[in-house]
Amino acid sequence: MKISARNRLKGTIVEITKGATTAHVRIQIEGSVITASITNESVDELELAVGQEAYAVVKASDVMIATD
Repeated sequence: MKISARNRLKGTIVEITKGATTAHVRIQIEGSVITASITNESVDELELAVGQEAYAVVKASDVMIATD
């Protein structure tokens, strides 16, 4: 599969927590963990599992910076 998004971060799934309709998938990328909220149906269709390599794909129209 090819995708146009350029912000693809390869990592390893470290946790999948399913709720009533939405799952939180945590992917470890180097020293950081990114959490994605996706549907339970997507978890099942992609056959996601802990320990599997996957990509976090970030597609956003805005990026904000904040400081204290």
